[in-house]
Amino acid sequence: MKIILALFIAFSLYADIKQNMFNLYQNKKYVDVCDIGFNNFGRFKNDEEFVSLYAFACLNSDYLDRLSIPIAILKFSAEARANSAYFAVILMQKKLLYHALIDGYNLSSLDLPSTDYVLSKVFDLYAKLGEHESRAFYLFEDDTDKKLTYKLYLTKDDKLSKIVIEEFYDTITLKRHVYW
Repeated sequence: MKIILALFIAFSLYADIKQNMFNLYQNKKYVDVCDIGFNNFGRFKNDEEFVSLYAFACLNSDYLDRLSIPIAILKFSAEARANSAYFAVILMQKKLLYHALIDGYNLSSLDLPSTDYVLSKVFDLYAKLGEHESRAFYLFEDDTDKKLTYKLYLTKDDKLSKIVIEEFYDTITLKRHVYW
């Protein structure tokens, strides 16, 4: 009887965490979902739905460095592998864009897949510049919506430079993304 009760409680807690994460995700509380997923990851790392939900929440929160473990874990279903590839492309683009902005690496020779994620769009626009002199900031116009623009620049604190992408619609700031 005690074993059955313990299993029931464990199953209820598991279901509650996933359901809570799903509800928060639907309400666009991505940071909360990413944090809950991070804090419970060890318990649910074999559940690809949980891992995918966690990873998409972290992506939408701009916590791209938290994608590396889901990239490695998501492999047992076609959907999981597709999600893993999607996250891997974005994480690689972040690392390459950082390398280009800090070290002057030329991205124009690379032919990588692209995604609809803002960093991916800016990566593609930056790569089209080819070899060029470094600038304080870059302004790019979206390929599909001419009113949507992106401002790309680096900000530095005492230890680390960070990539900043600001999204504008006309002159209104939509969102500011910071990556390190």
